[in-house]
Amino acid sequence: MTSPTPNPLRASVPVRELLPLLALTLSAFLLNTSEFVPIGLLTDIAGAFGLSESGAGMMISLYAWAVAALSLPLMMVASRVSPKAIITAVLTLFCAGQVASALAPTFELLVMARLMVAASHAVFWSVASPFAVRVVAPEHSSLAMSMIVTGTSVAMIFGLPLGRALGIALGWRMAFACVCAMGLVALAGLAAFFPRLQKGEPFGISRLPELGRNRALVGLYVATVLFATGYYTAYSYIEPFLQQVAALPDGLITGALTVFGVAGLAGSWLFARLFDAHRTAFLSAAMMGITVALLALAPLCGWPAGPFVCCIVWGTSATAFNVAAQAEVIRTTSEEASPVAMSIFSGLFNVGIGLGSVVGGVVCDGPGIALVGAVGGAVASAGALLCVCWLGPELQRAGRRA
Repeated sequence: MTSPTPNPLRASVPVRELLPLLALTLSAFLLNTSEFVPIGLLTDIAGAFGLSESGAGMMISLYAWAVAALSLPLMMVASRVSPKAIITAVLTLFCAGQVASALAPTFELLVMARLMVAASHAVFWSVASPFAVRVVAPEHSSLAMSMIVTGTSVAMIFGLPLGRALGIALGWRMAFACVCAMGLVALAGLAAFFPRLQKGEPFGISRLPELGRNRALVGLYVATVLFATGYYTAYSYIEPFLQQVAALPDGLITGALTVFGVAGLAGSWLFARLFDAHRTAFLSAAMMGITVALLALAPLCGWPAGPFVCCIVWGTSATAFNVAAQAEVIRTTSEEASPVAMSIFSGLFNVGIGLGSVVGGVVCDGPGIALVGAVGGAVASAGALLCVCWLGPELQRAGRRA
């Protein structure tokens, strides 16, 4: 994450390297976009099956928990299979899950279809970056990494509003079908252009104890769970919140979600400008920004620009924290342990997503959807306290030891 950004694509990058890299980048965009699509269409999906928003939101929780449970074990399996076989199998499963989602006649079958996608998600993010580096020459490895990050970032910025726009225009089932169509393009690119790489060294479970003894890494993991839980307590229900509490029409809801995503670009820019010189302060400030945005969500709804202001602060802070936390995970672990640490990070992030969706659903069914921001902000405030009082000092000590 902290590698210098390479120059734009040049003729010096051979086409045989560029084509599989582009297919991987498109795949990264689609895997993350697919995760966000149900959030932007939650009301429509709930209505189609006669459910409440909280009932339909369980689909988001189950997806996240499946990714969390499968990330590490499937990474171990992937390390024993040839790269081309595993990456094409992942995209095939992904496309099949989108078709099944589009055709699901019952909510239970829709959940099963989403679990198929979750399995492909778990495997992809265990292997995407290592494979991207391996398909190019060593001098292009930074470019390869940056393209995968770009695919992920664009999905985080535009995935939810794009999925919502497709769903409103064509119906929520066609939104899944459109993702499948793009997935088939990525699959064809991987099948045609991804080289036959040799299998790497299988992952050994013996690496796990060293991660548990890394206090800075453990602090990052706890902060990440609190961040994701607080974030998704409100974010999982942001579409019905903006509709029911802020009373925004459909067009402005899509606009607010787009503003939220585009604000992530500001978070990335701030990271590039400030993080290296102010690492611990940056991480704490990002968590505080999320806390403030969530706590202000309901109080500012009476002001026409209020939801947009909250989305700007929320989106900026969320992207800043996510990128900074990943950079610290890599920075505080050895080169050999970093892939394992990142797999666990991804799993724990999804634990937080699942917990947040459940907590938000309980709030919706109990005190009411107007309080999802307040409850999410309370969880995020615990994360901010952790960053200031424990994680910051641990990261500083880890930096002095490095």
